[in-house]
Amino acid sequence: MAKKAIISILGGGGMMGQGVIRDLLSDRSIVEIGEVRVFDSDRSRMTALRDELGDVRLTLHDLDVADPAALARALTGSDICVNSVPTLAGHQMAIFEAALGARVDYVDLGGLGTYTVKQLQWQQRFRDAGVVAVLGVGADPGMSNVICRAVADELDEIDSINLYWAATLTGDENPILVPPYSVSTVLAEYAHPCLQFLDGRHVECAPQTGTETIDLPPPWGRCEFMYSIHSEQLTVPLADGIREKGIKEFTWKLHLPNREHEAWVGLVKAGFGDFDRTVDINGVAVRPLDVLNAVIQRNIAENQERIPQQKSHEIHFAVGRGRVGGKPAMARCQVIVRPNAMYEGYVDAATSMNASIAVQLMLSEQRRPGVYAPEAYFNAVSYFREAEKREFDITMTRDIG
Repeated sequence: MAKKAIISILGGGGMMGQGVIRDLLSDRSIVEIGEVRVFDSDRSRMTALRDELGDVRLTLHDLDVADPAALARALTGSDICVNSVPTLAGHQMAIFEAALGARVDYVDLGGLGTYTVKQLQWQQRFRDAGVVAVLGVGADPGMSNVICRAVADELDEIDSINLYWAATLTGDENPILVPPYSVSTVLAEYAHPCLQFLDGRHVECAPQTGTETIDLPPPWGRCEFMYSIHSEQLTVPLADGIREKGIKEFTWKLHLPNREHEAWVGLVKAGFGDFDRTVDINGVAVRPLDVLNAVIQRNIAENQERIPQQKSHEIHFAVGRGRVGGKPAMARCQVIVRPNAMYEGYVDAATSMNASIAVQLMLSEQRRPGVYAPEAYFNAVSYFREAEKREFDITMTRDIG
């Protein structure tokens, strides 16, 4: 009888961690799970999740990830560690190193690429220890990297791959600002310079530049995209099987719903983009991020009755241009995530479900020790098979000549 997997979820009481757990324990799972160990500093959130799901495989553990000894104990005996602690909380490298020390496979949700390049430099150490790490396994990054791999595989030679993500909301306009994900992540996307791969090299670009307008099908319509800080452009153009095809350009661009976009632009104009540098208020040093988070969460909590029912629609797509058999060619891979009853209970189903897919494929397929970005580790066919089980609408097209 095969051993049932033991999975440790760090930050498992948070929005993304809870979503990963929901999918792992669903009837979509392709691995036998013996235990999901949930680690968080907030016991009430973990307890609420356990009570809701009522699954005996869930065990709850208090954890301060800033305590190295506690972190090491948390990973002992696990088959894989899912790091869903927010990237900008500053614990990414400590958790990554702890997984290596415990000889436990590792995934994180990556995000902005803040640590990606540094983590990839640990390739040989993980390989020598027989440990697998895959970085950035949510929707963007994560599924988006696999989309780019699928596009690259359709072309013999590559001139460019351009990657896009757009979200829109249907329903009554929300008078309350509800962040689509971590406030620090959104602010970084709008306020920090980013690297894009242009003319065969990485180039630093100013925030909110590279604007491009694209007409998409309803409900998105005409969308204006902009460059943003992310990890895909740091890894995809350098990946084996892509780099050798001559790629000269790789970009990642973002579009948030128009009114929300205006709100984040306004906050950056007000100075919240510099969210970690403290300001002095009556002799007390305060981080702008802490103030903004507290105000936003208070506003949401006190105005629940004013928040309308809205449905989120996401489109992720990559367009590759190059040649096939010497003829000009264009390949496009697109994934649409529409509202679905399956996603009830999830804050961001696409991110959480894709992280769960990555974990399950790592546990069920042949292991390859080392440190990888998703486009270098996962097979697009098997990955998309799992995505389609979660009602993600995937299309792949190629035009030659």
